Amino acid sequence: MSKLADRISDLGYATGWRVVRGLPRPVADATFGFGADLAARRQGPGTRQLRRNLARVVPQADDAELDDLVRRGLRSYGRYWQEAFRLPSMDLSALYRQVNATASGVENLDAAFAAGNGAILAMTHSGNWDVGGAWLAQHSGKFATVAERLKPESLYQRFVAYRESLGFEILPADGGAATFRTLLRRLRDNQAVILLCDRDLTNRGLPVNFFGEQIRMPAGAAKLAAMTGATLLPFTNWFTDDGWGLRVHPQIRVNGPEEVASGTQALADIFAGEIATHPADWHMLQKVFISDIEPVTKASTGGAG
Repeated sequence: MSKLADRISDLGYATGWRVVRGLPRPVADATFGFGADLAARRQGPGTRQLRRNLARVVPQADDAELDDLVRRGLRSYGRYWQEAFRLPSMDLSALYRQVNATASGVENLDAAFAAGNGAILAMTHSGNWDVGGAWLAQHSGKFATVAERLKPESLYQRFVAYRESLGFEILPADGGAATFRTLLRRLRDNQAVILLCDRDLTNRGLPVNFFGEQIRMPAGAAKLAAMTGATLLPFTNWFTDDGWGLRVHPQIRVNGPEEVASGTQALADIFAGEIATHPADWHMLQKVFISDIEPVTKASTGGAG
């Protein structure tokens, strides 16, 4: 049954890349908007988890406000997928000019390359991170990033081909030491690396404070900075009504292995500030808060109560 589901998933994405780019924009907007609203009404597992995550981001929201935020969040997520299916056919030079016109903090990125040790750009699953990558490729040339190996393999290869067409070099998240060595080489060649850092896929991430609770964040970005002297830059993006916002934040200094934990916490603090400013654009439909992943039980508290 799982193999059938994998084949159906692969076919669905393949159809999306063929069909959506040919739809008139108003039709695509209406279709993805309808799908998002339907998901909000059905309250599936991903929608319920998004609601729990956003309740931490906007703790003052009442039920009606949270309902509206979840609906807008799902519409934002739908917009990401609509754009993902359209990006391969877009004029990337024109896209770069549009994003670059309002991008802020680009001088921080340029200073990193001038220093000569490469740049590590740490991102969250917010807005359209593929647009951020496409902008970077146009600005600074090809860069390396790490991607989860999806199933089936044919679907993973579709995403590799899609992102390579935008100027990404894709390395597998399950590549272990080989992937890490490649990232080190790219930084030592004064190139850029992008890492998505708000979701820990390994259960080996560092606990950090995040919206009054704890999540585990991958420490790879801070570790690479400590090992290579590369500049660690939070890199955030969000949707605007007619485009995308993008910001390259100032450097987080990680002067050695002893500062990896504090550097990772500093990343979490900046991410939290940006997510709180654009909560509907944080596309986190998975469990990331430790209290969701490892619920407190009576046994774990000594049976109190």
